[in-house]
Amino acid sequence: MAETDGVSPLSLIQKNKKIKYIILGCGSIGYKVLEELHESDENVLIIDYDEKRLDDLRDHRHQVMRGDMTDETFYETISEPEVAFILSSNKDANLAAVLHIRARFPSSNIIARALDHFSSNQMADAGADVVLYPQTVVAKSAVNHMVNLIASRNAQRLYSLLESWSGTLGIITHKNPDPDAISSAIALSAIAEEASKGKLKCRILYEGNIGHQENRAFVNLLEIKMEHLTAEVLAECDYTALVDCVAPGMNNDLTADTKINIIIDHHSTEGIERQNVPDFMDIRPDAGATASIFTQYIQELYLPIDTKLATALFYGIRADTHEFQRNVSPQDLHNAAFLLPYADRQLLELVMAPSISQETIEVLGAAIQNRDIRQGYLFSNVGYVRNRDAIPQAADLLLNLEGVYTALVYGITDTAIILSARNKDIRLHVGDVLKEAFAGIPGASAGGHATMAAMSIPLQAFSLVRDKEELLSMIIDSILANFMKMVGIAEDDDDEA
Repeated sequence: MAETDGVSPLSLIQKNKKIKYIILGCGSIGYKVLEELHESDENVLIIDYDEKRLDDLRDHRHQVMRGDMTDETFYETISEPEVAFILSSNKDANLAAVLHIRARFPSSNIIARALDHFSSNQMADAGADVVLYPQTVVAKSAVNHMVNLIASRNAQRLYSLLESWSGTLGIITHKNPDPDAISSAIALSAIAEEASKGKLKCRILYEGNIGHQENRAFVNLLEIKMEHLTAEVLAECDYTALVDCVAPGMNNDLTADTKINIIIDHHSTEGIERQNVPDFMDIRPDAGATASIFTQYIQELYLPIDTKLATALFYGIRADTHEFQRNVSPQDLHNAAFLLPYADRQLLELVMAPSISQETIEVLGAAIQNRDIRQGYLFSNVGYVRNRDAIPQAADLLLNLEGVYTALVYGITDTAIILSARNKDIRLHVGDVLKEAFAGIPGASAGGHATMAAMSIPLQAFSLVRDKEELLSMIIDSILANFMKMVGIAEDDDDEA
């Protein structure tokens, strides 16, 4: 039976009073938890078998009891806790405490310490809500600190570099920029202006067009100033940066030997061979959006953030993670939460509900009409398009079709063959498969994430061919056959005509 230095346990703790916390086993870990709780003594009860340890705690006016954690009858002498911390260095005692508390106090929350992986599983099965294995906790903490340290130092390096420059910085997005690329360019411009104290003039440059209706609304409503990238404009820039783009020549028309000073992106660098090393490069494939990386820079540098920038970055993260459902990391959610209070929510609603162009509707209709489903893979040829941004919209739409796990929609513009892929089959990394399927095609750029990817084949010598749709079939049929072979689809195995 438990003892309390001559004082009845029931007189010390009223039986009908629900205590907030109990700590069973107050060694070094238990004492650290006690310090972190920052609670008044009447809300915390400490239970231990070591009388000397209890005397020390009494001297500091903590509420203590002596008790055997393995004794089932002991738990009859204490009131029901909101949270029980079971933290002794005896794994058998900890397991017994989990079993007894869960049986007697089913509503209590139990956080228990494990001393090995086996006891970790045992305590979870016994009813512990959270099981902490200190070695794992320390390892995770070490890795988290490493990631945060690298992010902080990268932010400082970028700031110092921009601080040392003056002149013109050309910030280049990928072709047909999306909200992630555009908001990242705005953020880099804001950081450069703050760091250089106005000595750097930034120009946001892009190739292709902004065809997606949401992207056009995004640029128009936020009054974002962007310029088409030309050789003349590039020559006027003292420095260049690529955002949301992994290298020159990848999803842009820059030559591979173009000197780029800064590269910030969240796409994989696998297979990328660089002819020039940038002054600063931060590529994080684990990030859901490049806008998320820039949001972390702003936090690490304690930079001011206005409504326009916050709205742009929030929308950039939201759009590239498909409303926080695809390729999203805990850091992305943290960054979005940081931005939300500063963002203009009314403006976000306007951006997310623009009118859809007639051409986009026609492309969506063609994608539905021309669908070809084989073993859960959907292929659709939308033919000639002026608005290439309608192709990924069609892929997003068709992935929702019952029985479809991977959707590939492709078409042809005046300058390139475009394919967009969406995937929800956890066994397939569609970006890697596309990259391998299109390997060896001159000028082709392919790749992406496990759930979304894209491919582009520049037409070059074929750009003047009039019958674009015939050209599309001629070029892409053999490539798609290679894709089907890689994923194990027989060419004549149709689920739906």
